[in-house]
Amino acid sequence: MPVRKAVIPAAGLGTRFLPASKAVPKEMLPVVDQPGIQYVVEEIVRSGIEDVLIVTGRSKKAVEDHFDRNPEVEAALEAKGKHDEADTLRRISEMAHVHFVRQDEPRGLGHAVGMARWHVGDEPFAVLLPDDLTHPRATLLADMIKTHEETGGSVVGVKRFPGKEISLYGAIDPAGEPDDRGVVSVRDLVEKPAFSDAPSDMGIIGRYVLTPSVFDHIARLKPGAGGELQLTDALREMCRTEPFHAVVLDSGRFDTGNKLDWLRATVELALEHPELGRDFREVLREIAARERLTA
Repeated sequence: MPVRKAVIPAAGLGTRFLPASKAVPKEMLPVVDQPGIQYVVEEIVRSGIEDVLIVTGRSKKAVEDHFDRNPEVEAALEAKGKHDEADTLRRISEMAHVHFVRQDEPRGLGHAVGMARWHVGDEPFAVLLPDDLTHPRATLLADMIKTHEETGGSVVGVKRFPGKEISLYGAIDPAGEPDDRGVVSVRDLVEKPAFSDAPSDMGIIGRYVLTPSVFDHIARLKPGAGGELQLTDALREMCRTEPFHAVVLDSGRFDTGNKLDWLRATVELALEHPELGRDFREVLREIAARERLTA
């Protein structure tokens, strides 16, 4: 079956961005001039998927409001002749069919994905973590969907992480080296291994294309690391029963759950912004020149 639906687990507490995330969901923090989660939905749409389920939690109503219409604001913009701005707002609510389900308490990524069972049904689907942004020119999700169509199994997105950085991620145990498209078969997965125990330098980033069998595996999960239901534990079981592959992303990924990478994403995407890019480049030159003088 084609991959027609995507799930975004967005019920996390966002503690790494306190106090900014105390009243504003971390998914709504802006990267240049739009919230991070909008980049994720746009990536989904570029891959050909138009049905999106966002798993939210308490204090996440702003996420729902962002993808809803706001006729009053649109009318005010039109009255002032700001037609482009009004069109931009309408496009947000029309780019995909966005649905919501609320996770009653944060019980882990496995639990959040499991909540999508009744929406997804018996078909493959994509999962995208909102803290992971990919550059608009990256084709990772589309490549993963193609790999699923070719193999019939689940697919994870991975990136090579140097040295001990791999310990921050789930690492794959690959059956060989990636082919010329970056695709490699996966034998096993290890959640946040010690550097000395890591089976490879390829860590799982927040992109998955999963078969519906994942829901049965999630239903059998017992609390793992941190007392939560870990998606990686379900994926390990799937590796043993069905084809399982990874697609390597070489570049163009931002971990916006990390403050420094959030800043890097803001800078890199601002430099390419059609309206802000040129002026922002000059601002950066001024800052860099001042830093050289005071260093």
